[in-house]
Amino acid sequence: MIPVVKGWNTETGIEMASIGIQVHGGMGYIEETGAAQYLRDARIATIYEGTTGIQANDLVGRKLARDGGATAKVVIQMIRAVEAELAGAGGAELAAIRDQLSRGASAFAESAEWIAKSYQGDIRAVHAGAVPFLKLVGIVCGGWQMARAALVARKKLDGIEKGGPGDAAFYRAKIGTALFYADHVLSQAGGLRDTVLHGARGVMALAEEQF
Repeated sequence: MIPVVKGWNTETGIEMASIGIQVHGGMGYIEETGAAQYLRDARIATIYEGTTGIQANDLVGRKLARDGGATAKVVIQMIRAVEAELAGAGGAELAAIRDQLSRGASAFAESAEWIAKSYQGDIRAVHAGAVPFLKLVGIVCGGWQMARAALVARKKLDGIEKGGPGDAAFYRAKIGTALFYADHVLSQAGGLRDTVLHGARGVMALAEEQF
């Protein structure tokens, strides 16, 4: 999972730094705010210790294809276990998080299975979707961890409602954050799966001399 931790997190860091400039508006480009420098600093992080493309190729080749997807299956089982916990937790927010996590886990599983089966027969097609696959895995694993946090927050709230100690507003915010992630980030998994499975035809559509 090291390629995912490095590749997806650094790419996400660029996105967050770019959004920071948007938050500042026109002032985001004024050097005294520091926002533009954060974006420049985040940009280099995707290049250090192997670019995102290199990390993605390592993920699908030396990691997933080499063990036939065995490690991916273990991770997906762990995600499914959290999905099952969400099913028993109750509440509309956790149900919505579970729905998106389930879809994301399926997208992860379908993509990993396709890569494991296709690698020897059409290595170029697999590597054409390597970066989207890295992003897919990062997004789904991020949703998995957000779901775990939401489950803990729900249990804490249950205790508070029974008279126990704790900051209810803090734990509600944790659930709300996980819900936002599910609705706005985890929901991207299906599209990334489609790119992994079918995107090679577009990548290979042009001959070398056409570039």
